[in-house]
Amino acid sequence: MELQMELEVEDIEDYNFDDYNLENVRVRKRYIRDGQNPFEFYNNLEFKRRYRFNKESVLYGILPRIEEGLAKINNRGLPIPPVMQLLICLRYYATASFQLLLGDTMTVSQPTISRIVSRVTLLIASLLKEYIKMPQDEERRNENRRLFNDLGKGNGAIGLLGVDGAIDCTHVRLVDTRFQNISEIYRNRKEYFSLNVQTVVGPRMEFLDIVPEWPGSAHDSRIFRTSLLYIRYIENQLDGILVGDRGYPCLPFLMTPVSNPRTDKETCYNNIQCRTRLIVERTYGVWKRRFPCLSRGLTTKLITSTTIVVACAVLHNMSLIFNDVLSEDDDEFNINDYEEVPVHEPNNEVLDGFAAREALIARMFN
Repeated sequence: MELQMELEVEDIEDYNFDDYNLENVRVRKRYIRDGQNPFEFYNNLEFKRRYRFNKESVLYGILPRIEEGLAKINNRGLPIPPVMQLLICLRYYATASFQLLLGDTMTVSQPTISRIVSRVTLLIASLLKEYIKMPQDEERRNENRRLFNDLGKGNGAIGLLGVDGAIDCTHVRLVDTRFQNISEIYRNRKEYFSLNVQTVVGPRMEFLDIVPEWPGSAHDSRIFRTSLLYIRYIENQLDGILVGDRGYPCLPFLMTPVSNPRTDKETCYNNIQCRTRLIVERTYGVWKRRFPCLSRGLTTKLITSTTIVVACAVLHNMSLIFNDVLSEDDDEFNINDYEEVPVHEPNNEVLDGFAAREALIARMFN
């Protein structure tokens, strides 16, 4: 009886063929998986709709920063090229689809997709300190403060002085939580599971700071008071101010609106403060439209989900550097269900903060 065998290509070099007739051994052929090259198959517009970046940004901007961490030492087993791994991860960010469906689309198995998304996400997120940071040099700080001052101006009004950034929190939905043992503390006020992500945004819609790991039930003010950013302001490592909504405490370095304005000056201050901090809401809209997984929901493990949030923030800042703007008429990924969780507004009037705000208003309208 003739012996019939199937061998993987990578097993051939370790197999002893001396005892068998090679004519009776059937070797299964393997092929490179990228049957259609996305860079050639799609034009730049179609490519960007699918991967959220143009071809140049992927090939010459993102890929060189992570390629070394994705390359295998040898090519045994026909490994997936680093550029294809990056595209698989970007496609997941763009669709938030089930990984099995994504695997079928890219002709890669679901477990492989899961490993690729985790690996690429971790490499991108490792660039956090390079791309997400408060302005370090005086020239950059002064430029940011000038731009924030311009944002607050309107109808001949003056703007706020010394603003470093606009602070706020946004919720990133978590789905399929029944299989992940997610605690009830991740259930927010709208009764769905989420991460409450705190960010500080600059005047160009760039992220300056991010805290991604808090559960959806956590209050904005609690997240801020336990953050490294809060400590840096307390210890005078940072000397400017932040602007935030009423969910935050009024502090000497954090200006919030006046809850019940009684004078025209306080009303005018509220209008200026609102115009200044609206940049953070616009940034969330652009961010979640570029990466719909942040709105539609993350299906990954909790630790991977928080890493994805950081990776998407890094990629957002990189897109600003590349001037890779997302088209406004990109209806395929237009997020219509963007929603924020209402924040309970306790009495956050801190004596020192209240006095600092009153002094600021007095200086503005003198």
